[in-house]
Amino acid sequence: MNYIGSKQSLLPFLEKTILNVCGNDISEFVFCDLFAGTGTVGHYFKLKVKQVISNDLEFYSFVLNRNYIGNSRAIDSFKLLEQLRGVKGVEGFIFQNYAEGGAANRLYFSAENGKKIDAIRQQIEAWKTAEKISDDVYFFLLASLLESADKVANTASVYGAYLKKLKTSAQKTLELKPAEFAETNQDNLVFQQDANSLIKEISGDILYLDPPYNARQYGANYHLLNTIAHYKPFTPKGKTGLPEYNKSDYSSKPKVAEAFEELIKNAGFKYIFLSYNNEGLLPPEQLREILERYGRYDLATTKYNRFKADKTENRNHKASSVVEYLHVLTK
Repeated sequence: MNYIGSKQSLLPFLEKTILNVCGNDISEFVFCDLFAGTGTVGHYFKLKVKQVISNDLEFYSFVLNRNYIGNSRAIDSFKLLEQLRGVKGVEGFIFQNYAEGGAANRLYFSAENGKKIDAIRQQIEAWKTAEKISDDVYFFLLASLLESADKVANTASVYGAYLKKLKTSAQKTLELKPAEFAETNQDNLVFQQDANSLIKEISGDILYLDPPYNARQYGANYHLLNTIAHYKPFTPKGKTGLPEYNKSDYSSKPKVAEAFEELIKNAGFKYIFLSYNNEGLLPPEQLREILERYGRYDLATTKYNRFKADKTENRNHKASSVVEYLHVLTK
């Protein structure tokens, strides 16, 4: 999934820094990813640590992490996926409000794919209601649908707006593929809570923090994934069909410093690693000042290519790369 702030390309840098600080053997460590997003970091470290704790405020993120992190035992999904691939499309909530030819005619999906998403989503829920599938299977199937729907979405990667015409990838027929996860013997924990509240209830060894960097609210940028995941009727607002959505203090200039310091103060973890880039709401100097109050501070940096959801000429920042700061605190 193409995702703002995704750490896929930064995983080697992140792992190298963590091992340099914590030692080469972290197999008995509890690793917490508190702003998990699509679960890339937690899934990467899942086979390297004793337990993963994953959290995010958004429901679509909870669905993905409940599958990638929460699921550890093999799922016999072949027949279920085949049945879902064979369902006939229906003119449901997604088609009517977010697809070509629907009542609202918002062009997030082609007509065919909008109907297919509705049919698959309704069948998954019917199985769950009838207790024909377990929670593990339910979230596996939901994650598979979200990942597959994202690949045919008619957007410039985020859902804050749709394109005026169906792009080539959006014209393709949705192909339901399994959201495969790493199999382990772990009992991992997955939450959908406010980070500053949850931090008071958990503890471990490594705390990885990747909070929002700027004023863009993830609840707005990925609202359609939440809508598919929840699949509960509401009245979409405006041209893009927004629901009510969560607003993070970490995307608020007046609130972010206080929220961040409260989080660090209450963190029951020995090692804290904070990913933040040079275009964030909090400058590196302020972050260092806060962190140094609570232990030994260090810093690692690397350059990486900027996330692009539109044309370069339309963006405020013209640079093709940004600097990722990995702030390190040992309590």
